[in-house]
Amino acid sequence: MKAAVRTGTGLAIAQVPIPEPKPTEILVKVRASSLNRADLSLVDGKAHGAHGGAGTVLGLEWSGDVVKVGAEVQAYKPGDKVMCSGMGGFAEYAVTDWRRAFPFPDAAMDYETAACLPVALRTAHTSIAVTGQLQKGQSVMILGASSGVGLMSLQVARLLGAGLVIGTSTKPERRERLKDFGADVALDSNDRAWVRQVQARTESQGVDLLIDFLAGPLINDSMRAVAIAGRIVNVGRMAGETGQFDFDLHSMRRIQYLGMTFRTRTPEDFGVIAQRVQEAFWPALRAGGLRLPIDARLPLDDVLEATELMRRNAHFGKIVLTQ
Repeated sequence: MKAAVRTGTGLAIAQVPIPEPKPTEILVKVRASSLNRADLSLVDGKAHGAHGGAGTVLGLEWSGDVVKVGAEVQAYKPGDKVMCSGMGGFAEYAVTDWRRAFPFPDAAMDYETAACLPVALRTAHTSIAVTGQLQKGQSVMILGASSGVGLMSLQVARLLGAGLVIGTSTKPERRERLKDFGADVALDSNDRAWVRQVQARTESQGVDLLIDFLAGPLINDSMRAVAIAGRIVNVGRMAGETGQFDFDLHSMRRIQYLGMTFRTRTPEDFGVIAQRVQEAFWPALRAGGLRLPIDARLPLDDVLEATELMRRNAHFGKIVLTQ
């Protein structure tokens, strides 16, 4: 089959064997796949959990049709439409553990739309509802809200009953669009006054919950923007993986600083998460209440161009590879 493979020098289209599903896996004929920030690290030769390096078929998220199931799989059968996460989605066929797949919420949903949803839905629900423990009426800030997962997080916060919802983007044209996805307020995290603006919007209290996709040098300002005894969920580190951390500020504000990732989850964990996500979001998806814009569609052969588009940060929403 044709696949996008990390070679010793970079990313290339190559011919590789079609994978064989293990007992708990499904083999999917890929119809569309979408890019995530973590794909760029893999393109650069870095590891993503246990995966990465030369010979890795890239692609963390895809949709398609089940063509074969492992001996222990009962939830899916050949012909089922699924949207999946795992490794190897930038290819004509991909395998994943069945618990990392979702059935289409609506039979009429197209493959490109479905390919954009698994990571965003799972991340938004886990970070906001489970790790972040959002209560109805509480205020939420999404730091780095113009990414695909950020846009979904704005909508999920609103769907789950948040009061004030604040999002950030460093580009003015993107800030204008955040309100279409549930933000009451859109701020520029490059503006030195953004913390004061948050305090002004929250009667000097700060937000109850901050979902952080940026981290790095912004962490201390993030703590200043959160209410005393509030919560920060560390989801992404797009602004940097390290930074100066003010331990005294953290202590004085009694902030719960919570880490979240899927790279250390078991297949059983993914099964529980998938059930939660379907119960929480499938009605809204069927009603059109949750959506992600697709900024660009490119064929699989143009995967390198797609990754460079993401690296330039010139898109709003998702980048999709089609077959």
